[in-house]
Amino acid sequence: SGLIGRSWAMVFAAGGFKVKLYDIAQQQLTSALENIRKQMKEMEKSGFLKGALSAEQQLALISVCTDLKAAVEGATFIQECTPEDLELKKKIFGQLDLIVGDNVILSSSTSCLLPSKLFTGLKHVKQCIVSHPVNPPYFVPLVEIVPHPETVPSTTERTYALMKKIGQSPVKLNREIEGFVLNRLQYAVISEAWRLVGEGVISPTDLDLVMSDGLGMRYAFIGPLETMHLNAEGVSNYCERYAEGMRLVLNTFGPIPEFSGETVQKVNQALSEKIPVVPKVLDARRKWRDECLTGLAKLKTQMKSD
Repeated sequence: SGLIGRSWAMVFAAGGFKVKLYDIAQQQLTSALENIRKQMKEMEKSGFLKGALSAEQQLALISVCTDLKAAVEGATFIQECTPEDLELKKKIFGQLDLIVGDNVILSSSTSCLLPSKLFTGLKHVKQCIVSHPVNPPYFVPLVEIVPHPETVPSTTERTYALMKKIGQSPVKLNREIEGFVLNRLQYAVISEAWRLVGEGVISPTDLDLVMSDGLGMRYAFIGPLETMHLNAEGVSNYCERYAEGMRLVLNTFGPIPEFSGETVQKVNQALSEKIPVVPKVLDARRKWRDECLTGLAKLKTQMKSD
């Protein structure tokens, strides 16, 4: 019932599903419910609440539980949201494996642990899948669905259909790969950003501006492949025109950064001046980020319906 668990609970409740939020500590669950109530009420007030139900109706769908067996009784879908620790996740899936039936889907929120590392050896491995959300899932709809080599197609299809039903934007990976897709793309961007700042080509603040007021403006609506398609007379024409230039630039990319030393200090100093590393300030900035994402999501929904 941490940040991701709370956000998932809100997403499922917004879709009209009954949710049982499980944790080992009652106090953790109490504060999670208080936090969910506060967020839902604020969003209802500002017109950003997801789903067709009122905040009170959605809150009525969420209950809490400190007993794992009781928590999953009658469940059709279980979304694990424990910290990113392989042994901890394996332990909880081992416990779930002993108590679930043959129809429930066992899904993990992991952002980088491979399904083969998480689920291999489980009796219900065919029902296991990774559903990796983007933080925070309530405001960013993408979910990466990653199967274990033994996951049956019906598990993938049911998970995909459920995510669509609750208003998320699921994508299916045909096989597992380190970092899945979102983080592979994200790390490629971070890696080059880090090199450019480290080599003194650009300041950290201006680097972020290149993304937020440049590439990010496009990427909020279309991906890199459609960008290629629209920036020429189709993808084939783009490759004819720009392949040589792209290869030339890509050949100048340096090795994978260490993410240590002077560049850390340089980037940290610039970001800390803009957003001091104080819980109150960081929380206010995160709240602002979530409000921006909510507004953008609303705009995108409106554009789709137009």
